Amino acid sequence: MSNVICDLLGIKYPIFQGAMAWIADASLASAVSEAGGLGIIAAGNAPADIVREEIRKCKEKTDKPFGVNIMLLSPFVEDIVDLVCEEGIKVITTGAGDPGKYMDKFKEHGICVIPVTPSVAHAKKMEKLGCAAVIAEGMESGGHVGRTTTMALVPQVVDAVNIPVIAAGGIADGRGMAAGFMLGAKAVQIGTRFLVANECTVHENYKKKVLKAKDMDTVTTGQITGHPVRVLKNKLARQFAVVEKEEGGKEKPDLERIEALGRGALQRAVKEGDMDFGSVMSGQIAGMVTKEQPAKEIIEEIMSEFTALVKEY
Repeated sequence: MSNVICDLLGIKYPIFQGAMAWIADASLASAVSEAGGLGIIAAGNAPADIVREEIRKCKEKTDKPFGVNIMLLSPFVEDIVDLVCEEGIKVITTGAGDPGKYMDKFKEHGICVIPVTPSVAHAKKMEKLGCAAVIAEGMESGGHVGRTTTMALVPQVVDAVNIPVIAAGGIADGRGMAAGFMLGAKAVQIGTRFLVANECTVHENYKKKVLKAKDMDTVTTGQITGHPVRVLKNKLARQFAVVEKEEGGKEKPDLERIEALGRGALQRAVKEGDMDFGSVMSGQIAGMVTKEQPAKEIIEEIMSEFTALVKEY
């Protein structure tokens, strides 16, 4: 299909793969891009040499467009910014901060900047900075989340800005994609369903836990820190609940105690397969994810469902 996002980025389908830290590597990103979507490598907190290796692996696996997600609170952010410019990356998504400091450099290198935004105010600020589009991500998504649902956030962002909006959070099939478009989005971003793509290198225990998940199996942790994270319920999530209840009743809660619980937890889940004390980040849509498939098959199913619905209505 042809639309403003497809034309802007040179992709076949308006589907972004979510930038899942420790998970979204060259294997997954290249498979999504080869299938016609926009694969994205998540830089996370990784140093530049690791990210460079993934970028070059991706270039070997596909000649289609792919992007890099820059976590703006990363201790290596300056190096990653230089790296994407050096490597000729043409689209980046950003999270956990404001890319304003780097916009001139990105523009000099012809890079489309597409930040993840949790609010109308943030989206309007991103438009003023000169961003090409924004990803309006609702609280249904996995990992770090905002406070507004996708259904409520997307149309308000669409009404507030004149740049394209990508809908994210709680989208895993053609129905979700169609809903996002009806709300005014020009593309969708999908994370949780790609967790179980054949090409996703996350630990097999992680995939099995997502595949077994039901509709009520996620919870948000870290509420009182101001950085809530949506995960699948496990022993670690229950520890968070106990500690947050204890600290929440204090005049000055010990936020370091809460942060310490989560330190290294995502890596334990992704790389070691620790489903008890690892942070198993996943969106609420996990209950709809029931089978492991190639990325190409996932995208083709979504597009087939979406096209049928659009024709019907």
